[in-house]
Amino acid sequence: MSSNIVFPQKNTGYFARLARNMREHYELYLLALPAVIYFVVFCYLPMYGIQLAFRDYYPGLSSITKAEWIGLSNFRRFFRSYQSIKVIVNTLRISLLSLALSFPIPVLLALMLNEQRHTGLKKTLQTLSYAPHFISAVCMAGMLMLYCAESGLVNRIIELFGGKRSNLMASGPAFPWIYVLGNVWKNAGWSSIIYIAALSSVDISLYEAAVLDGANKAQRIWHIDLPSIVPTMVILLILNCGSIMSVGWEQILLMQNPLNTEYSEIISTYTYKVGLQNSDFSYSTSIGLFNSLVNFLLLVIVNAISAKVGEVSLW
Repeated sequence: MSSNIVFPQKNTGYFARLARNMREHYELYLLALPAVIYFVVFCYLPMYGIQLAFRDYYPGLSSITKAEWIGLSNFRRFFRSYQSIKVIVNTLRISLLSLALSFPIPVLLALMLNEQRHTGLKKTLQTLSYAPHFISAVCMAGMLMLYCAESGLVNRIIELFGGKRSNLMASGPAFPWIYVLGNVWKNAGWSSIIYIAALSSVDISLYEAAVLDGANKAQRIWHIDLPSIVPTMVILLILNCGSIMSVGWEQILLMQNPLNTEYSEIISTYTYKVGLQNSDFSYSTSIGLFNSLVNFLLLVIVNAISAKVGEVSLW
């Protein structure tokens, strides 16, 4: 007579299961080890220094913990400063303009390259669009300064259409446009790679069925190509919103001059100046922490909205 008795299995803990999984798949864990070490060393260990934002630290102290604890005084100092409103507004102006231009252009570029059927021409266009991404911030700043000088290429084009020459780098209102358009040209091709990869996975039978139904090229793009990359677009939009307060400070710092500082001084460059040039480490740390907290909150809020509206989110 057979018995259907089921003996209870021993309940293993989380760490025991993890150890067993690591033994069984140690090759994968070894591949991930360099990335884990990188993030631990450069992202998690430096968090110990966050307490600088709440202390009155000055060079010469043997350790951070010996500095006097002053709570939120550094944050109050920043918000009471006449610089705070200016740097926050400038940061948002450049970030939002960059988001409005740099987000849709790679999508359009990917759609155009996907419609190109000549393989040689397509690869040539891809290479030409990717190449500017590898230009360093120093070279990029130098190129923009040369192009926007009074005798530069941009002014010659303006003069050709009946305008007057001017030193665009000395114009504060023109600075955000110069920086953003330069970055769009630099990164559009590189940013389009992920969209091209998503488009390459679309089932070819969908295009064949659309052609049989009489759909033209624009209709195929609208009803097949765009829906296939919408999840990717949403994820990248969430990530971009999570870094909206973080603008690349290196290139902006190189392009700054006394005539455009009113529009070019952002949180990152201001933090660099008060922290490294003025050696006010506690104050600069508090500004950087405020910047990171705003980015984190924006990431959580936009992700929650996306999850509720479009059912696509990071977590």
